[in-house]
Amino acid sequence: MSLLIQNGTIITPDQRYVADILIQGESIYRIAPVIDTSDVGDVEIIDAEGKYVFPGFIDPHVHIYLPFMGTYAKDTYDSGSRAALVGGTTTLIEMCCPAREDDPWDAYQLWKGKAEGLSACDYSFHMGVTRFDETTEPLLRRIVADGVTSFKVFLAYKGAFGVSDEELYRTCRLAKDLGVVVTAHCENADLVAQLQTSLVAAGKTGPEFHEPSRPVAVEAEGVHHFCTFLKMTGAAGYIVHTSCRDAVEAALKFQVQGVDVNLETVIPYLVLDKTYAERPNFEGAKYVMSPPIRDLSHQDYLWNALRSGVISTVATDHAPFDFVGQKEMGKPPESDFTKIPNGIPSVEHRPTLLYTHGVATGRIDLHRFVELLSTSAAKQFGMFPRKGSIQPGCDADLVIWDPDYRGTISAATHTMNTDYDGFEGFPIIGRPAVVTCRGKVSVRDGQFTGTLGHGRQVARSTKGSDVDSMATP
Repeated sequence: MSLLIQNGTIITPDQRYVADILIQGESIYRIAPVIDTSDVGDVEIIDAEGKYVFPGFIDPHVHIYLPFMGTYAKDTYDSGSRAALVGGTTTLIEMCCPAREDDPWDAYQLWKGKAEGLSACDYSFHMGVTRFDETTEPLLRRIVADGVTSFKVFLAYKGAFGVSDEELYRTCRLAKDLGVVVTAHCENADLVAQLQTSLVAAGKTGPEFHEPSRPVAVEAEGVHHFCTFLKMTGAAGYIVHTSCRDAVEAALKFQVQGVDVNLETVIPYLVLDKTYAERPNFEGAKYVMSPPIRDLSHQDYLWNALRSGVISTVATDHAPFDFVGQKEMGKPPESDFTKIPNGIPSVEHRPTLLYTHGVATGRIDLHRFVELLSTSAAKQFGMFPRKGSIQPGCDADLVIWDPDYRGTISAATHTMNTDYDGFEGFPIIGRPAVVTCRGKVSVRDGQFTGTLGHGRQVARSTKGSDVDSMATP
């Protein structure tokens, strides 16, 4: 059966117009002011009058399967992909994060196997490089040949995921050779370790001391360090979860020198501040992530950087852990903040929070909203124009957005598999009324209606290569 979306206001980064969209199979077949379906056969009609039609959103930074700090993230691709779709996200890029001792190819197959046959939305991966020895390069080349065209390095978590400078250099050299992007968690691992040790020794063990153990100067130094390696190797870089003005300005100094580096921020930094991690009775543990949520003074700067294009994407760094039994692993007096699993569950809420606090307040317009949530990630990670656009031949990933909806976020109603919601009680303006993933109606009025296993891995192109061709009618 074909699908016809009528009378919607189509929004892309540079266009706004009212038109019908005819979907046949998994692709957009035709776009026109009025489409006659008398010769199409069976067709389902969705009336989108008064609503916006966006390209399906892409979250370029999530963790679904994640062994971390002695426990495992709570979502699987069952709950995680359903939650993504309910929010309007039709493609996830997950961080594949092997331990240093793991074989990269085996780890990639493990992460991939968690999604195959289960995910309801499309997906891809950033391949974590947590060591680089004589066995690493051929395995990474094999993974890139499988359509994964970005690496992930950690300049943090020393002794676990973190890489040495030699390993960072070799990773960047290989990335330049292959035309893939190096994504990076930028902090100074040695400074973090020393600050954590000092704070804990002084009896400062609660979650409110997580941010002082990883201050803005530590993040900015990590950005400078990473960008120096990009400059020396010519590799393309992408800095994940940029949290503060200092880190952004450190990257800008290299951008003006011609270094190819782009910036991501994540939704918690735009709507939360460090006082959430200072809540009493260990409630602050719900808001521990790295880099930490910063002082409120950084928020306006981040919003201005989004509006101006200095920051090119908004992701989530979705890392779902329960408060009871998992976040509590770092509860004093038996333990300390360094044992709190890092992360805030957020894959479901990124679009509604960005719309509520960005579009509805006038901080960003609808075109920038689309670019930040979809098109920019599609371009940076080798999926455009099949993803991140609305045109004949591209995947029929569409979000029909109801701007008149009003609601409230709650753990009692969210789809994510966690016992709390970091945005509990937040009012929202607007939400997806209908979401399609490759032509499959997957969400109606906030409820998942799709099929687990419908999602597939997206084969992505490398930098400088031709994007995959799209058949147009």
